[in-house]
Amino acid sequence: MSYVFPTHKTALPLRRFTVVPRLPPSLERLRELAYNLYWAWTPAVRDLFVRIDSDLFTAVRGNPVELLARVKQARLEALAMDESFVSHLDHAHAMLTTYLAGKSWFGKRTTARIAYFSMEYGLHESLPIYSGGLGVLAGDHLKTASDLGLPLVGVGLAYAEGYFRQVLSHDGLQHERYPLNDWHRLPVQAVHDAAGARLVIDVAYPERIVKAQLWRVQVGRVPLFLLDANLEENRPEDRAITGPLYGGDQEFRVRQEIMLGIGGVHALEALGLTPTVCHMNEGHSAFLALERIARIMRDRGATFAVAKEAACAGNLFTTHTPVPAGNDAFDPELVSRYLEPYRAALGITEEELLALGRMQDEKSFSMPVLAIRTADRANAVSELHGRVSRRMWNGLWPDIPEHEVPIQSVTNGVHVPSWVSAETGALYTRYLGPRWAEATDDAELFARAREIPDAELWQVHEHRRHRLVTLARRWLAATNARQGDTDGMLEPLDPRALTIGFARRFATYKRATLLFQDLERLGKLLGDADRPVQLLFAGKAHPQDRGGKELIRSIVHASRNPNMRGRIVFIEDYDMRIARALVSGVDVWLNTPRRPHEASGTSGMKAAANGALNVSVLDGWWAEAWARHGDEIGWAIGDGAEPEERARHGHGHLAAEEELDRVEAEALYDVLEREVVPLFFDRDKASGLPRRWIRKMKASIARIVPEFNTVRMVKEYTERFYLPAIAEAGRLTAEDLSAAARLVAWKDRVHAGWKDVVIDELVTRSPDELSVGEPLKVEAKVRLGALVPDDVVVELYFGPTHGGHELLEGTIARMQVKGDAGPGAWLFAGEIPTSESGAHAFAARVMPWNPELCHPYETSLVRWA
Repeated sequence: MSYVFPTHKTALPLRRFTVVPRLPPSLERLRELAYNLYWAWTPAVRDLFVRIDSDLFTAVRGNPVELLARVKQARLEALAMDESFVSHLDHAHAMLTTYLAGKSWFGKRTTARIAYFSMEYGLHESLPIYSGGLGVLAGDHLKTASDLGLPLVGVGLAYAEGYFRQVLSHDGLQHERYPLNDWHRLPVQAVHDAAGARLVIDVAYPERIVKAQLWRVQVGRVPLFLLDANLEENRPEDRAITGPLYGGDQEFRVRQEIMLGIGGVHALEALGLTPTVCHMNEGHSAFLALERIARIMRDRGATFAVAKEAACAGNLFTTHTPVPAGNDAFDPELVSRYLEPYRAALGITEEELLALGRMQDEKSFSMPVLAIRTADRANAVSELHGRVSRRMWNGLWPDIPEHEVPIQSVTNGVHVPSWVSAETGALYTRYLGPRWAEATDDAELFARAREIPDAELWQVHEHRRHRLVTLARRWLAATNARQGDTDGMLEPLDPRALTIGFARRFATYKRATLLFQDLERLGKLLGDADRPVQLLFAGKAHPQDRGGKELIRSIVHASRNPNMRGRIVFIEDYDMRIARALVSGVDVWLNTPRRPHEASGTSGMKAAANGALNVSVLDGWWAEAWARHGDEIGWAIGDGAEPEERARHGHGHLAAEEELDRVEAEALYDVLEREVVPLFFDRDKASGLPRRWIRKMKASIARIVPEFNTVRMVKEYTERFYLPAIAEAGRLTAEDLSAAARLVAWKDRVHAGWKDVVIDELVTRSPDELSVGEPLKVEAKVRLGALVPDDVVVELYFGPTHGGHELLEGTIARMQVKGDAGPGAWLFAGEIPTSESGAHAFAARVMPWNPELCHPYETSLVRWA
């Protein structure tokens, strides 16, 4: 059943108005500072608002707009007379002004615009339009695009409720609350048209139009526009489209994703911000491709095929989900019904529309498939996830080897200034210099972290751990008071103990309770008075995820075990504020997903930037970090095995998962007992410092920060995807779309003639046994029918065989035309280099080729010998 807002029986005839703070003239610049989220990653600006009223700042979850709305007028008047405060304001405003006007990495390279579409954005806890890692990554992407000066604009939804607030019962069962957002007290501003009225767009749904207004969030230099359907002129069920984040049934999701994708394109056009490139952060916004095609058809008089060619050139799709079940897939009847107004405008049949989102032999309509089919570029979010994604979507290119599937990878990163504690940031400024925050991808700069004096680094780290323990006690006391638990533990947690943090979405594959497989062994680990260890957990389970909720409940129960009481704490209502405290205060960040289900993960990167050490399964980003640097930077759990691998060696899949859990739990206990705990408590007798631990902290900072940050990540997106897409889209949409029309005509000709393409003969002109360095010479007679050699590429696919039989990942050598070989036939010749001995194999293939193709597999046509 679709979600709808509750409605009163009788609607009162309300007339609305807004009240804004009355700021003294000398403090008027506070308003500009409050409405630009630059404060979210700039301590000097944030501290200005803390200074107004620190208790109130905490109460409003660090939201400066609500702070200014609620602070007493007398306090503002007093601050206006405080020379020290006004001087601080002058400095903060000058920082923002310099930031906005300063030179940037991107500069003025192009007048094109990049639009970034995401279902959620985690910019700050005071703007609750995120649920977890996907949203936080999107927020960090926008912040970094601002830092680098990219011509980027964000598009999202303005959720009336956002993601739920988590409340735990005394028994540890998660309950959800959905408080309404007051958009007039959030760091957002209403968007108006040229006449000064609220800008409202129309989005077509079956049988009616749904209206949406816009809110603007200023993220440094980058604007983020949020669509809001919660308008009185809409029906209650339509107002609910921007109600909860990830709520409701399939129909509700389709309605939301039409608003995000199609409504988002409408919004940008209404704002005069027509994008050249659209970046789909996950498949939720994939309907935008249909709207972009329809606009080209309407505005340029193009056919569907030509408009699709031109539109796809400017689309990029990033997938974050490593299992098919985690991707949105809808009933075809539902999609047909909701997309009927758009199908008619596109001039295609219902079957042609549904084919855009279908894998072979599957009935459901997949949003990632639609995104892949309507974007010339696609990427995963780590190297391992790239391999998983190519395997998962190989069915879209069934005739090419898995490793050649055109899905690349850009490993995620974090916006380091947003996640480094103020004290650690000050330490970096002192020893790395003030440019560390803008040059987090500079390996030489961060190598200087090794020069930070041990005593200073440890002092800052211990201060943050003490601060975390203080905050955790306060949060736990609030939970106990709400639950009526007057028999709560006295002073839980030990500020001197080795503190291990685990915080993320509570999905079963993340295995939050892997450490709880042997409670007796865990009790001994936590109960050692001479070497105290404690565990801090936080995270939310999806409201419909019973397994995830049960994991939370089991941790709460374990925390009451007499042998572990006070050593295990679960902090409820996880958000970015709690995340910052954890990643900057723990000694060890624990990550235990079942490989390869963690697409990337970023929380461990945030912890490493603060000097914490990672103990993690070899999944996502950690597999890359470990492969490059090994135990210099932390510890690995297990050997990187996967359940499928164990299943191939005699276990059923479920048994393989259980066996993997048992093996990796054992490995986790071993690494904690034999390596992590002894190293932490190995103290220098003269200074009391854990010198070897500190050496590892420095290596972690020096290695991880410059490799796993969003400066490197966004630069990669820019150089590898944005700029090529801008160039290609510009070429295909220029003038009368002639380049796109030419490419479509060529593809039509190739598809029509492909049935006649065949490799007639494949012969070697060398002996079957060769010496290393001696090439294998190969000739092929290829019948092309109506096609010509310029329409194709003939390739040799070769390499050493696995176990003497399989060719798992071949290398390509292009063959050259030697001449014609009769009517419609051509002779091609090529050589296979030999650089190592052993068993080798090769095959030959023909594929369409055109210099205007984005990648050689664009037509999905391959003919093997």
